[in-house]
Amino acid sequence: MTRLDKFTAEKLNITRSAAKSLIKSGEVFVNSKPVTSPDFKFSDEDEITVSGSKLNSDKFVYIMMNKPKGVISASEGNGEKTVIDLLPPEMKQKNLFPAGRLDKDTTGFVLITNDGDFAHSILSPKKHVDKTYIALLDKGVDRGVIMDFESGMSLGEEILLPAKLSAENEEKTLVKVVIKQGIYHQIKRMFKKHSIEVLELKRIKIGSLPLDEKLKEGECRYITQDELNQIKQ
Repeated sequence: MTRLDKFTAEKLNITRSAAKSLIKSGEVFVNSKPVTSPDFKFSDEDEITVSGSKLNSDKFVYIMMNKPKGVISASEGNGEKTVIDLLPPEMKQKNLFPAGRLDKDTTGFVLITNDGDFAHSILSPKKHVDKTYIALLDKGVDRGVIMDFESGMSLGEEILLPAKLSAENEEKTLVKVVIKQGIYHQIKRMFKKHSIEVLELKRIKIGSLPLDEKLKEGECRYITQDELNQIKQ
């Protein structure tokens, strides 16, 4: 059973207090009947509508999570904790998976969905969807490293797409990296080529949609349609 105010707030991307006000005003309907109690609990079989729009009839769902360290980006972990395990009960449903993987020790923006076509559209290098990271390094970068990133460096036999690298502090040990791919340990391997170790790595943006600063590590929320459009840009 799910609380109506919590569900409404998450689906509409509004505060819990705003959701309570909306419910108390009689704008939220359960099975075509107005319910004015914010703590009303409903089941998956019930239909929730606001202004004629169904909130729980979406075929696909899209969730933003701020992934903490020690959690793997997978649907099943074989004994290890996954991003799916961190979802609250009211968000869990069949066929959810992370669209792209973050390393176990990497934090930040993970998009969880059940929409395979959408996941492919943001992961395919041909779609040119940027993924932006902040990295803390054991030594500063120089112009040669930046140019290698921007020119499309080679990792073994693989030639990478051009990436953007910019320093975020005077020591040039805190950097921003923007890539269009997501191959295995890509950013760490790119720096390792220049004998630089990545000490901390966090994904802060997918497309033009930034990670919600209000989300603490391990927390998540639904992504709105407007935000989905920002990812595709």
